[in-house]
Amino acid sequence: MSAEMLTALMILGILAGVLTGFPLAFVVGSVGLIAGYLVLGNVAFEILYQRVYSLSLNYPLLAVPLFTFMGVVLQRSGIAEGLFDALYLWLGGFRGGLAVSTVLFGTILAACLGVITASVTMLTLIALTPMVQRGYDKSLASGAVCAGGTLGILIPPSVMLVIYGPMAMLSVGRLFMAAIFPGLILATMYCLYIAIRCIIQPNLGPPVPVTERQVSFSFKTKLLLKSIIPPGLLIVAVLGTIFFGIAPPTEAASVGAFAAIVLSILYRKFSWSMLKHATLETFRVAAFVLMIGCLSFAFVGVFIRLGGGHVVSNLILAAPGGRWGAFIVVMFLVFLLGMFIDWIGIVFIMVPIIAPIGPMLGFDALWFGMMICVNLQMSFLPPPFAVSIFVCRGTAAPQLGVTIGDVIRGVIPFVIIIMICLVLCTVFPELLLWLPERMLR
Repeated sequence: MSAEMLTALMILGILAGVLTGFPLAFVVGSVGLIAGYLVLGNVAFEILYQRVYSLSLNYPLLAVPLFTFMGVVLQRSGIAEGLFDALYLWLGGFRGGLAVSTVLFGTILAACLGVITASVTMLTLIALTPMVQRGYDKSLASGAVCAGGTLGILIPPSVMLVIYGPMAMLSVGRLFMAAIFPGLILATMYCLYIAIRCIIQPNLGPPVPVTERQVSFSFKTKLLLKSIIPPGLLIVAVLGTIFFGIAPPTEAASVGAFAAIVLSILYRKFSWSMLKHATLETFRVAAFVLMIGCLSFAFVGVFIRLGGGHVVSNLILAAPGGRWGAFIVVMFLVFLLGMFIDWIGIVFIMVPIIAPIGPMLGFDALWFGMMICVNLQMSFLPPPFAVSIFVCRGTAAPQLGVTIGDVIRGVIPFVIIIMICLVLCTVFPELLLWLPERMLR
């Protein structure tokens, strides 16, 4: 059987298995095992074992449980409530101000949590109810929640970047620095979209009544500083140690986890039950990531051994339009996969295959990788997979009357904004490369 036929059968096997509802890890592992054994015999078991063993000992991946622990502890530290209250008082008087506050709140959470489900859940619980109760359009409100919550997959410390680095043989620290500007650009564009749309259609985001925000300037300022300084110090503690070359991301993650514990103590939210919850949640997330990672990495080993890597590379390189045509094919492929497969599976399965294509086309490896990561930001928004849509809808209070249709209509403009950001990063690659080039090594 030709390599092209084997490649097609293995890819179709994964898609068919995922569409039937089976967990991605078991689908990918089974396809790799069956295809490998039928073609390679007992050699397939050796390939699978070596790949699983090597990934389980990958040192940079230790940052995944550490950043997850940091995020879960911060989620229960009490920082979030005070921060949203401060933004509520400052921006609530403007049209669309609560939605803008939601995006800004999500941006700050992204730099602290890095876990999408936690960010979207927290934004839904804290921000969605006040917006809907004050007459905000349900689509705009839910769209702001989903878009703001998913910034955590891009803005460091991002679990996705921690995983992407080892898979593409790139420095996680440089990926962190490269992700800062596109993350902030997306947050700014989200806020501008909300503000402009609410100016054009004032009924979508009415201002909060004066009676609800009638406090002194000094009180608002004190509340804002009190709520923003702790997460700001945490961000500096993590990203500062990476940027100035004090420690690599894994050690910086341990600094962040320790700082999160200190903050929870200062906010008087630390308890043994909270620590137990954070530890169990960290085990759950880390085991989930490692299970998908090991089986996907093993699948890739078999896939490449059977010639699938060359088939995919040759297919992309043969695209019309030269290197930019091939680049568009890669971007479209990642976007399409994001609609059906979890981003973890995409990173573990596709990145080892398509990452080498960037340098072959003459692109900077870091820029090419970050373009894929920005693209993966969209995997949380468009249906049918759309993790953020289902988390938002499932967490929203039933009395709000928010439907799946409301959430889908709300996220579509933000998907278009991410596409615009991709174009900007393509035209101005310095947006991704300027900061990493100034890192102290």
